[in-house]
Amino acid sequence: MKIRLLKDKVIGTGMLTFSILSVSMVLLIGIGLYWRSLPILQNYSVWELISADTWRPLKGSFGFFPFIMGTLWVTGMSIVIAIPLCLLTAIYLSEYAPTRFKSIFLPMINMLAGIPPVIYGVWGVFFVVPIVQRYIAPFFVDFSTGFTVLAGSVVLAVMIFPLIVSIVVEVLQTIPKELREASLSLGATKWETIKKVILRKAMPGIIAAVVLAVSRAFGETIAVLMVCGNVPISPKSIFDPAYPLPALLANNFGEMMSVPLYDAALMFSALLLFVIILIFNVISRMILQKISIRNA
Repeated sequence: MKIRLLKDKVIGTGMLTFSILSVSMVLLIGIGLYWRSLPILQNYSVWELISADTWRPLKGSFGFFPFIMGTLWVTGMSIVIAIPLCLLTAIYLSEYAPTRFKSIFLPMINMLAGIPPVIYGVWGVFFVVPIVQRYIAPFFVDFSTGFTVLAGSVVLAVMIFPLIVSIVVEVLQTIPKELREASLSLGATKWETIKKVILRKAMPGIIAAVVLAVSRAFGETIAVLMVCGNVPISPKSIFDPAYPLPALLANNFGEMMSVPLYDAALMFSALLLFVIILIFNVISRMILQKISIRNA
């Protein structure tokens, strides 16, 4: 009996230790990025860095505002594009699609998640960018190269599409059949049942799927880098080029390290991206908790 209790205690302590190590990785990453950013933080205030809009490292100007806005524009638009498509697709697959169709279509969607980001980038350059340049932008602006926020958002939306659809389908399938049957027995149509019963019950899981997708979207680099234009100017519309923070890191890390504070500036951009994702996840978790309490 003592040996069994000792084993339980050892296993419990081991799991606690590994759990603490896993959580501490987030803290260690933040500390590491902050430490590498110290040289530039000692010369400029955080407000100066995030509010300035001039990026000229050779002249000592490190304005991150265009990169922050580029990140928010591209990620925000990709979510606006992806959520309706993903939600409607997941509802159809879960509630309307025949079993045979679902068994074929859902694995095909999951296959999209395994395609390398560079393939999405090439597809965006040769397909999305020309469409934006020739057929969409002329209706709204005088000239556009096609390498815009819209092009980056479309590519990013396609990249996060399989992730959201797969999770939402699984969430919808966990809703008990009794809820559907009870709603239908009271005279509600199938769509009313989906809208007022199933989606309401599944909302925490849907939000969790969106949060996971947005977290991935914030960090996508290669595909977005290839289609956004990479101009360090704050976009004013979806037809302007953008320069997200991940693209800044991918384009410049390892180059021009002889420029004073350049390395620290890039580390600060990584820290900014880390903080943005962390803030977004904290806010999303608070919203998710409130919804879960309200639906309980």
